Amino acid sequence: MAAIAALQSSFTSLSLSSKSFFGQSLSPSLAPPLVKSIEKPGPIVVKLKRWERIKCKPNSLPVLHKMHVKLGDTVKVISGHEKGKIGEITKIIKHSSKVVVKEINLKTKHVKSKEQGEPGQIIKIEAPIHSSNVMLYSKEKNVASRVGHKTLDNGKRVRYLIKTGEIIDSAEEWKRVIKERQKTEETAIATT
Repeated sequence: MAAIAALQSSFTSLSLSSKSFFGQSLSPSLAPPLVKSIEKPGPIVVKLKRWERIKCKPNSLPVLHKMHVKLGDTVKVISGHEKGKIGEITKIIKHSSKVVVKEINLKTKHVKSKEQGEPGQIIKIEAPIHSSNVMLYSKEKNVASRVGHKTLDNGKRVRYLIKTGEIIDSAEEWKRVIKERQKTEETAIATT
């Protein structure tokens, strides 16, 4: 009982009120303002790793780089450990300006088993290469060349190889690429 009485007397000696903080009255500078100041929200900054950053436009959409190669082009690798190899572009990644070339830059991937009792696998996948490391290639003349742009008589703008003058963009070529892609998708569906 004596302890409770001592505790009550110590609280009354503090003289706490609704407007005080540890026995001291609040100064007007610490009191919250009656009118809230409206501030414009600043840009949202997201902390990303250095290798995860994607350059964005002011509307937060990623910058898509223009590339000298398109899907289905035959290219020659001009630098790296796959230098001198020739292949066809199967995928384009515009955000990082990279391309995936068929049967080039193969990496091993270890895949875990999906079901119990099923063994894991080690598979080879095609890793992307930067587009500056590939050059358009002419199968007819067996030469790599830079790409140029010119307008035909009918007003159509096409790409051509500077060394050979061979036109790359043609309706027949695009139809061939689309048919090949559909065949590969059908075979992939049939195997699963």
